[in-house]
Amino acid sequence: MATQNPPVSQTRSFSTVFLIEMWERFGFYGMQVLMVTYMVKRLGFVDSKANLVWGAAAALIYATPAIGGWVGDKLIGTRRTMLLGAVVLAFGYAMLWIPSSHPYLLYCSLGVIIVGNGFFKPNAGNLVRKIYEGDDTKIDSAFTIYYMAVNIGSTISMLLTPWIRDYVGAKYGDAWGWHTAFGVCAIGLLLGLINYSLMHRTLAHVGAPADGEPVNFKRLGGVLAAGAVMVFIAAFILQSETVARVCVYAAGVAILGIFIHLIRSSQQHERAGLVAALVLTVQTIFFFIFYQQMSTSLNLFAQKNVDLSFDVFGLHLFNWIPEQFQSLNAIWIVLLSPVLVLIYNAMGKVGKNPAVAVKFAWGFAAVAAGFFMYGVGAKFAVNGQISSWFMVGGYGLYSLGELLVSGLGLAMIARYVPARMGGFMMGAYYVASGIAQYLGSVVANFASIPQHVVDPMVSLPIYTKLFNQLGVAGVICTLIALAMLPLMKKLSASHSEAANNNDPLPPVHSETIPPSP
Repeated sequence: MATQNPPVSQTRSFSTVFLIEMWERFGFYGMQVLMVTYMVKRLGFVDSKANLVWGAAAALIYATPAIGGWVGDKLIGTRRTMLLGAVVLAFGYAMLWIPSSHPYLLYCSLGVIIVGNGFFKPNAGNLVRKIYEGDDTKIDSAFTIYYMAVNIGSTISMLLTPWIRDYVGAKYGDAWGWHTAFGVCAIGLLLGLINYSLMHRTLAHVGAPADGEPVNFKRLGGVLAAGAVMVFIAAFILQSETVARVCVYAAGVAILGIFIHLIRSSQQHERAGLVAALVLTVQTIFFFIFYQQMSTSLNLFAQKNVDLSFDVFGLHLFNWIPEQFQSLNAIWIVLLSPVLVLIYNAMGKVGKNPAVAVKFAWGFAAVAAGFFMYGVGAKFAVNGQISSWFMVGGYGLYSLGELLVSGLGLAMIARYVPARMGGFMMGAYYVASGIAQYLGSVVANFASIPQHVVDPMVSLPIYTKLFNQLGVAGVICTLIALAMLPLMKKLSASHSEAANNNDPLPPVHSETIPPSP
């Protein structure tokens, strides 16, 4: 290969993926923040049905990357598949812009979003992995900053879209308020695509082998046709609670079987790393059950049992729209991510950076404390409503846990999984996360409030009972994670020893191709 002159730095390549990921998450979370309440208030769903429809959609959104990762690795290339996913997602959000209250349009729109996310998500993460391949000292920090990109985009959109819904709805009617807010998500994706078109050359040296070959239009056509079929399959699954449940549980069995097959059929020096990845993936499933509460039970709790006013020593600062409380998660992630990067780098320099398994245990402890915070807030509730500041504190602890578990889940795949399985295993990680999100919606329905109940004094104990039970579950997960540390230490040592005895892959940034015309 000819030498690229000058070589592209890791930082410039990373920035390109960082920015398109930020805009993609702007669209996704702008839609997610409204979806459950849209189904309840606009489409007339009971909250238990809305929770399960969104839980099934979230499961599929996280499951399809298993296919998208394989498409990127083997068929049309990592960069091309990521770009295709962004275009499909923009189209899905544009469908939600149509001012119709027919449920099947919702199911089809979510089907398009599910397919688009499947193309986009694993390949964006895999590009980050390839940028830092062979540079393990930076990989935890890189994925933590990458995770921060998710939350910069989502912070803006989760604050913006509820406000747009209320503002436009007050002027032009409720229907236009909801659908205009969804339309803003499509506009965000278009801005991301424009930005990527200006910066894409910084990724010219990164990707799968197919990225370096001319476009195979037969394969591309097959991918598009299969994607169209998947849209209607997803819509069919979403409209039936029974079908959704069967599919999610079947996916759980399948992904476990695939993990076991890969471990059994892998080379001896790869096995310890795959077993370690399996253990951490199971722990991640438990975390995402907690995570799903943000868009379901915590969202509905904010509608009914949270004082929307932010006050300090009797001084009123501002009010929030109930859905905007979900943005606290992203705000805390943005604030905490640089702090954790500094800590990781400082501890790494002295050889004391904790293992990923240790960080997982810390993460579960933080999540448990966060859910107990909501229960504490209920003790000081006034007329059935807790102070907004308890939501701030609870989300802060919960978000710290998310960074330590979910943020490092991607780094875990990058570290422990062989490069030849990278795209698929990144997708498998998302399948496991999706299964957990559906289970999280099932858990959220333990606090389902009957439609006729409007008294916050009645709903408050129902919600806080669930949150306290989730806090106890978080403590149990912490103890299990701590009990697994000796095994994880042994597996990590075996994986490191095997890696050191085999020729390492060359750093991706040393791969060179002729500059793009």
